[in-house]
Amino acid sequence: MNPQNGYDVEDLTVGMTAEIAKTITDADIVLFAGVSTDVNAVHMDEEFGKTTMFGGRIAHGMLSASLLSAVLGNRLPGPGVIYMSQSLRFRAPVRPGDTVHAKVTVKEVLVDKGRVVLDTICTVGDKVVIDGEATLMPTSRKKREAAGK
Repeated sequence: MNPQNGYDVEDLTVGMTAEIAKTITDADIVLFAGVSTDVNAVHMDEEFGKTTMFGGRIAHGMLSASLLSAVLGNRLPGPGVIYMSQSLRFRAPVRPGDTVHAKVTVKEVLVDKGRVVLDTICTVGDKVVIDGEATLMPTSRKKREAAGK
């Protein structure tokens, strides 16, 4: 991997993994609400959250899911990768103060198509909070060489 291009599709193999962890803070939730304009009371108001099935505030599901994007864009495949699709299943809530571990695992490498498929998962402790699958277009050494770069 090089810092500008990440892993090229030709260097990826099934089973490669990468992960990050982040503790979700109140500030993260407020900032995400500002960026996304999702100010749903279940995210913003503890008293309202207590009236829901969750018994308190929860973080935006997409805030936790965005950690998958950070792993894919920064670690595996890394810089230069282009997201093509992502499926997500939200399995459990994330609460302020929870530490989310986002992990990706290479499931399939399609060198001829310049694509890679990865399993994606977010956990808090032993509990799966999100799982899914991503399809990406990594950088390609062959394409750079063909372009003379």
